Amino acid sequence: MDGEAGVKTAAKFQHKERTAAGELRAEVPLARLETLWINTGTLCNVECAHCYIKSSPTNDRLVYLSAEEAAPFLDEARRMGAREIGFTGGEPFLNPDMIAMTQGALTRGFNVLILTNAMRPMMRPKVQEGLLSLRARFPHLLTLRVSLDHYSAEGHDAERGEGAFEASMTGLGWLQDNGFSFTIAGRGLTGEREAELRSGFAALFEARGVPLDAHDPAQLVIFPEMDAARDVPEITAACWSILGKDQADMMCATSRMLVKRKGAERPAVLSCTLLPYDEQFEMGKSLAEAAKPVKLNHPFCAQFCVLGGASCSG
Repeated sequence: MDGEAGVKTAAKFQHKERTAAGELRAEVPLARLETLWINTGTLCNVECAHCYIKSSPTNDRLVYLSAEEAAPFLDEARRMGAREIGFTGGEPFLNPDMIAMTQGALTRGFNVLILTNAMRPMMRPKVQEGLLSLRARFPHLLTLRVSLDHYSAEGHDAERGEGAFEASMTGLGWLQDNGFSFTIAGRGLTGEREAELRSGFAALFEARGVPLDAHDPAQLVIFPEMDAARDVPEITAACWSILGKDQADMMCATSRMLVKRKGAERPAVLSCTLLPYDEQFEMGKSLAEAAKPVKLNHPFCAQFCVLGGASCSG
């Protein structure tokens, strides 16, 4: 990138403390731990065209986390005052310990949010039996967020493969018929404005009898698209006042994510859900170790959180 005076400057997002222009990089301190995300593994039953974590039927860079490995982190999160446990993947219901981990979180009194595509892994009889048992025992603590990238089958299937839309709608219908609390996560893949997307989802919900308000961001979240190769501005320490943004509103001010890397002896705690492979965002081996400021040294920090105004939390 050329400076204003024609002087060649360093590439963006290369230095932890300084931007390419030499300004002090923005950081976000952990204000409090509200949400602990648990990545159940990067294996997925489908391979999306634009998956930020590159989940697929063959990607096991993040391996299955076990209920036994998750337990001490659930206890630590409880001691630190967290209110929510979020499970993400990959597809969480591929993990053989998913029901056990969910039960572990629910019995400790956490609100639990499970991100799922609601396809075949969730519809296996053993998983359904486990979910029904948990819903009966903890009806007000368990919510599932179903990924539905677009309100049309064409838009959704272009991202996830032919037939994915109807498979997810079938899973959604099972959740609805069995009294589960659920929400929808859409994406801005098509370039449509958010108002257009919400209107499209509203028509879908009405046609399919889905009891959600598409204009309520809590019931239908629309995530901004992320592209690490896109040229985005670096966030400096001065940007908070310039943009009128509050550090405390950033996802990494209130959350951390637990992962287990392939070949690792034990899990690690990362800054957030968006950056599972970048080692500079590995914060420690415990939540206490991870309670330190996060330097916003990645394009996703700008695209998704600061400028996109998004958060994965429920």
